[in-house]
Amino acid sequence: MEQGLIKSKRRLFWILLFTFGLISIRAFERDWFYDPFLDFFKDNFQNQDLPKYEGMKLFLGLLLRYSLNSFFSILIIQTLFRQKSITNLTILLLIIFFLILISVLFGLLLFSKKPDYLVLFYVRRFLIQPLFLILFIPAFFYQKKEQ
Repeated sequence: MEQGLIKSKRRLFWILLFTFGLISIRAFERDWFYDPFLDFFKDNFQNQDLPKYEGMKLFLGLLLRYSLNSFFSILIIQTLFRQKSITNLTILLLIIFFLILISVLFGLLLFSKKPDYLVLFYVRRFLIQPLFLILFIPAFFYQKKEQ
């Protein structure tokens, strides 16, 4: 009984530490990542022109941020479920979703004279926030419960 309690406290400690990592990414987003859309989407953006951006710099900034969010998300899922199959599925899904989302984002930016700002906002939101973690945890708990 004591061993289980100690393991639970240890797991909780790691989950809190990894969550702090996610919070740090959000807290220092202006210092760590290039994203000219941060201020754009905070204002009333519907009637404004898109801000100027450097494509490669934006891509690398989004890649870095998505990778860091994914890293901490994977660690949280591994700590919660302790199943290699779930961790591997998470990694695969995060890679696939990144490729789809980054393609949609740059497709909108490069091939649309006036992109739908709301679509652009939400695609970018999925790239810069760990929203997949919020979706995956209940799904994996449900899957585990059903087994």
